[in-house]
Amino acid sequence: MGKSERPWTVPVVAEDIPETGGHYEISADAPARDGIACLAGIRAVSRLDAVFDLTRRGSGVQLTGHISARVVQTCVVTLEPIENEVEEAVAVVFASPASADARATPGKKRFKKDQEPPEPLVGGIVDLGAVATEFLILGLDPYPRKAGVEFAPPAAKDGGQHPFAALEALKKRSRNDLK
Repeated sequence: MGKSERPWTVPVVAEDIPETGGHYEISADAPARDGIACLAGIRAVSRLDAVFDLTRRGSGVQLTGHISARVVQTCVVTLEPIENEVEEAVAVVFASPASADARATPGKKRFKKDQEPPEPLVGGIVDLGAVATEFLILGLDPYPRKAGVEFAPPAAKDGGQHPFAALEALKKRSRNDLK
């Protein structure tokens, strides 16, 4: 995400994180929530809270925690607004760009096969707002639906006329020509 695409930033300088680690509890204000809703393509973000623990790991940072949000999305069936809760666990490792590149180089696997490679620690800063925004977007229901609502396809018109009726007739005629 570019800087202009970040509606919520809460920068933490890696060098300022205590050796024993740091605990951060953050909540997005109304302008940030509006920007996040626009970025995510949803109606609204009513609440977005995050709790993170940051631990220094050499020149990198390990971030663990969770985000909790209440969002307003559009039902894919009725197109009415619906509220959803989003709860996501967060675990990210940040490393200086040089060590992140070295770890991602083929043939130099320094992380386990099932582990994600570290994120680059750009400028020595971890942006907690950007992390919370990213995990909120990842946690959104891509096809939100009101409880109890089911999609019912439109009934076919009598006479068998449908948009592909001409293609179906051509297909049948081709089969008969081959016999």
